[in-house]
Amino acid sequence: MLVHLSIHNYAIVDHLDLELDAGMSAISGETGAGKSIMLDALGLCLGDRADSGVVRPGADKADILASFDLADIPEARTWLAERDLDNDGPCILRRVITAEGRSRGYINGSPCPQADLKALGELIIDIHSQHEHQSLLKTDTHRRLLDEYAGSQDLARQVQLAAQRWKQTRNELERISSQGDEQRARHQLLSYQLEELENLALGDNELEQLEQEHKALSNAEALLAACRQVLDLCSESDAGNVLSALTASLNRLGAFGGQGGALNEASNLLASAQIQVEEAVGELNRFLDHFDADPERQQFLEERLDTIYTLARKHRIQPTELAALQQQLFEELEGLNADDQASERLAEELAAYERHYQEKAAELSTLRCNAAERLAAAVEQEMQALGMPGGRFNIQLQAMSSEEPHASGLEMVEFLVSANPGQPLRGLAKVASGGELSRISLAIQVITAQTSRVPTLVFDEVDVGIGGPTAEVVGQLLRRLGERGQVLCVTHLPQVAAQGHQHLFVHKRRGEDATSTAVSKLDESGRVEEIARMLGGVDLTEESLAHARKMVTSAQAA
Repeated sequence: MLVHLSIHNYAIVDHLDLELDAGMSAISGETGAGKSIMLDALGLCLGDRADSGVVRPGADKADILASFDLADIPEARTWLAERDLDNDGPCILRRVITAEGRSRGYINGSPCPQADLKALGELIIDIHSQHEHQSLLKTDTHRRLLDEYAGSQDLARQVQLAAQRWKQTRNELERISSQGDEQRARHQLLSYQLEELENLALGDNELEQLEQEHKALSNAEALLAACRQVLDLCSESDAGNVLSALTASLNRLGAFGGQGGALNEASNLLASAQIQVEEAVGELNRFLDHFDADPERQQFLEERLDTIYTLARKHRIQPTELAALQQQLFEELEGLNADDQASERLAEELAAYERHYQEKAAELSTLRCNAAERLAAAVEQEMQALGMPGGRFNIQLQAMSSEEPHASGLEMVEFLVSANPGQPLRGLAKVASGGELSRISLAIQVITAQTSRVPTLVFDEVDVGIGGPTAEVVGQLLRRLGERGQVLCVTHLPQVAAQGHQHLFVHKRRGEDATSTAVSKLDESGRVEEIARMLGGVDLTEESLAHARKMVTSAQAA
């Protein structure tokens, strides 16, 4: 409930700090004293639009702060927790409007957009007036009130979640299905390309080995000629060769053996060279003995390399990148296969979600139909007690035009009303009279208060256009609401004010240079005087005081 309201430099309010209690608080005062200004300021904390005109003349900004006790509002606590805005104390909503027209909102000290103030405000307080802040004009509110009255809030939440899951699954399935033709074509291409690479069966290091062997076979004649020429120079030439020259050199130096030093070292090097040349000759002979310049083998190598090079050119990559490409194509094809499997799975899930939705939505519809008749009859009875004899109230349940699962269920819920005999039933939003709308709203709230999630109700001049016994009934209804939560009621009627658990008096405080609004919480005697003033005008008489005292006493004893 609302526990504290602080207003600074708003309209004609200089400074106002107001502590509020549970129960019904009657708010009265002379016309123009600023009663509605308090509610307008509160509306700013709840996300209403503002402009620079609300700032008190001469001030640089207007600052409004409202504190709420959320102990009995789990939905609001959950809303705050989901956004990391919760704290251990009261919930504080604040709105600052500068003289230049800039506006800033805060929830528990954290900056927030105006939409967040409005969303949270709808969970914690409901303002009923003849103006725009009227949640009962929204069909969403009609559905919520009916579900609360029927005790089907949890079931309605299940229906909403089932519809959301169905929609999410359908969107994902449509996303995959929309790619169907393109994916099938891609799947076919990948399968063909991968088959080509698999048939190629390129082994590790095979390309390097093939290129080396092909190069050798391509130069076979020149290679053999070079090898034979080297053998001739090293060992076979009769005109002189390397080995015979080394042997002659060793023999020549051997005649001078025993000289030691450099001569001995030279002999050793020549002997080593002789050994290495002999080994080289042996390797060349072995190569020539095993070298096979097979034309068929060369043709095979050329065809194999041509296949590899052609496939690489086809994919516009280097031949060495073919193995990596094969792995990449394989992974992409696996992904497409997974999408096919996902499509089948999603189709099954979609059907399951729709069955679950239809089951829960049908159950919810049954509860709504049963509760709608009872709620309509109860509200209609209250309307007639509130000075609308012959008034009618009906709750229309109209099937959704779309066959798709809807978060609200299978039907739209709308409150229809006829305030006067002979008038057709119309939507609550089309009721022309503000006074009638306020009283109809009051009748609805009286019936649904026990199940409503909003504990604080504000009624701004619900007594417009009524008087006498009807006014007393209105006051009694507001008092009944206050016994279940918190009610703030701006009123001009003493019959309504007398029913309050407490009474707030709004008056103007005039100084030498300026006038401002002040609010006083009246004690018992002050309250009697104010109600007497409301009964008989400025001049209080013993008769008006006695009448006022009797009204207050009767209300408290009821």
